[in-house]
Amino acid sequence: MHILLIHQAFAALDEPGGTRHHELARHLARRGHRVTIIASPVSYLTGKPAQGRVPWVTRQPDDHGVTVLRAYTYAALHRSFVHRVFSFLSFMLSSFLIGLGVKDVDLVWGTSPPIFQAATAWALARLKRTPFIFEVRDLWPAFAVAVGVLRQPLLIRLSEWLERFLYQHADRVLVNSPGFIQHVKERGAGQIVLVPNGADAAMFDPQQTGEEFRRRAGLGERFVAMYAGAHGMSNDLPVVLDAAELLHEREDIVIVLLGDGKEKPSLQQRAEERGLKNVLFLPPCPKNAMAEALAAADACIAILKPIAMYRTVYPNKVFDYMAAGRPVVLAIEGVIREVVQGAGAGLCIAPGDAQALAKAIRYLADHPEEGREMGRRGRQVVVDNFDRPELAERLADILEELAG
Repeated sequence: MHILLIHQAFAALDEPGGTRHHELARHLARRGHRVTIIASPVSYLTGKPAQGRVPWVTRQPDDHGVTVLRAYTYAALHRSFVHRVFSFLSFMLSSFLIGLGVKDVDLVWGTSPPIFQAATAWALARLKRTPFIFEVRDLWPAFAVAVGVLRQPLLIRLSEWLERFLYQHADRVLVNSPGFIQHVKERGAGQIVLVPNGADAAMFDPQQTGEEFRRRAGLGERFVAMYAGAHGMSNDLPVVLDAAELLHEREDIVIVLLGDGKEKPSLQQRAEERGLKNVLFLPPCPKNAMAEALAAADACIAILKPIAMYRTVYPNKVFDYMAAGRPVVLAIEGVIREVVQGAGAGLCIAPGDAQALAKAIRYLADHPEEGREMGRRGRQVVVDNFDRPELAERLADILEELAG
């Protein structure tokens, strides 16, 4: 079977960002399928092209049976909302034209957000007369409206129309969180399948100490509370800075913000203006280096803005934290809290509460063995229920059935 995936924000394992699709694609290739991915050369995390230029199309080598085609994309992703829309539309067009030239396709897989690329995938599927699977990674445009990014009434109505159209015309709707099922069903999705986010437990060794990473970053013997991921509007990282200010008297604690995103420069400026000596900003690292980074942490932070819609999400980073055997400080309500709380894998606090965040970090610093036990329990839950190779098997079964 030849699978064509349209995914603007695709990140390979040697790049920063979410690598769920690269891991799944490699598993599908090991199962004997061909996988072609049309992606953007502009990093969704940094907003910059990896090679400093944006050609029409480049072929990215992968020695695991996956072909990645990087399609031209307008390189101004983080400049403003208007520039961001131009970036989406440019990829929508280039991926469609390049996709027309991909031969012998048996199934087209579109993923959202951004939702525009899923429209490209639908059009290619219909032209190639193949099944179309629509994957929902975030509830867009509902999330964009909730966080205040999408405000123009006409754009909201058009986006909601496109969302319903794709749900109703997909041969399968694939969701990565059980919290999404009701939303997509109410908007016309027919056959819905769940392949949740997770982590490849084999990528992480909970016995690692991250000593070399600590040395390079100058962390010393301090207790490290690490946030690893995007620095965007949704991530509510100003609350982490507020918590750091409340912990200023604890010289044995340092908060590490590892990653990149549109909000990172303003966060760095705020931290400097407030004299937060216990906050360290580090650049993003590729997924194949994430095990070492998380091994250097004593606890890991997952946080989103206190918005009701975010109760539906299964953030990938939480499963990485658990796979690494690190206790999670979770400032997110909803379905992911059920996982962490049910496993006893960390401390769950209310989103937006800097005092509660500081208290949780302080508690784990003062009770290291309890934190290590939380980490052990979290890893076991990933191994038992959210191990990516097992989830990839489930996805392969779904795609094979769909393609006949």
